[in-house]
Amino acid sequence: MEQSSQRHHRPQRDLETEKHAATRVTIIGMFLDAVLGIIKVIGGTLFNSQALLVDGIHSFTDVASDWVVLAVMRLSRKEPDADHPYGHQRIETLGTLLLGSILIAVGAALAWENILRLLAGEDLKVPGWPVLVAAAVSVIGKEWIYRYTRRVGIRIRSDLIIANAWHSRTDAFSSVVVLVSTAGAMLGFVWLDVVAAVVIAIIIIHIGWKFTWDSVKELVDTGLSAEDTDMLKSIAMETDGVRNIHELRSRRMGHDILLDVHLVVRPEISVSEGHQIGMKVVAGMRDAMGNIKDINFHIDAENDEKYPHPTEPDLPSREEIRDQISQALGDLPPHSKLRLHYLKNRVHLEIFVDEHHPAPELTNSRVRELLADHPWFGSVRVWVAAN
Repeated sequence: MEQSSQRHHRPQRDLETEKHAATRVTIIGMFLDAVLGIIKVIGGTLFNSQALLVDGIHSFTDVASDWVVLAVMRLSRKEPDADHPYGHQRIETLGTLLLGSILIAVGAALAWENILRLLAGEDLKVPGWPVLVAAAVSVIGKEWIYRYTRRVGIRIRSDLIIANAWHSRTDAFSSVVVLVSTAGAMLGFVWLDVVAAVVIAIIIIHIGWKFTWDSVKELVDTGLSAEDTDMLKSIAMETDGVRNIHELRSRRMGHDILLDVHLVVRPEISVSEGHQIGMKVVAGMRDAMGNIKDINFHIDAENDEKYPHPTEPDLPSREEIRDQISQALGDLPPHSKLRLHYLKNRVHLEIFVDEHHPAPELTNSRVRELLADHPWFGSVRVWVAAN
């Protein structure tokens, strides 16, 4: 049984460049969030719009999340070290979890406050026209920063930056809600302003929950989807030399994917050929999914998933088998070679004899007869190697 277990990493990413790009886009977004937050909070207070006021608070949560992003990106883009050989991307996952939790808390508080106002039936005032202007400016600004941030997040493969981009787009969505509710309130449906504030708060909660749940799934090593797993299995099965595939396990670390896979190949091939087959599987999988960081493949000569542990570890070693052959047949001829196949709890022998050192007693039938009583013996083939 020939086995090979190899781990293949994607070429090292330029973590410093990624950190710089993430920092730049986040600082730009943070400045925009602060300006829009001030405009909306002041505008909502002065011109009687609870929806615009809540939207302004939403913008300030963007500022807080930007600070979280800056801190997390600095830590998560550090080079791998002895304590973190796979890198520090899980810090990014924790940051995304924290960001989602902040959004849920803020959204729940705002929703509760405005639901109470709506149920109390207090007198509501009609928003002024500047609320429309502030909301329109917010829609344009936040949609622009969403597109810019998401483009950078995809380029540097950062779930946290992409999450922050979507946080910005929720601000744009909520500003659209402010526009519609303000127009309705000015037409006489004053209660729409408070309803819009509740809707915006629910949007915040929804986005926060999505970030939080996705982060939790990653932290507990949730694997790829069934569709992606089946696709990777198909790629392996279509690779020349692969007889079967099993134990394909996956997990995420930030935006990266880590894979472990067992490949069943013909038992008589060499270790180097098995390794080459594994490398072809690696190449095919990476072509299909560019964010696979690490693939650890194991070459099996038999399907140990269908027949769990069929070959026990206490079978004799090469030296022990050579000693037993020598006791039965005498020393093997000079320059002879012994190849062993450990399959289904038996050892199958191939003995290669140099034609210049003949051994008449070394035949298939003679070796089989002398070793038949050994419980580990499976089969034998004697080859005469011509130079």
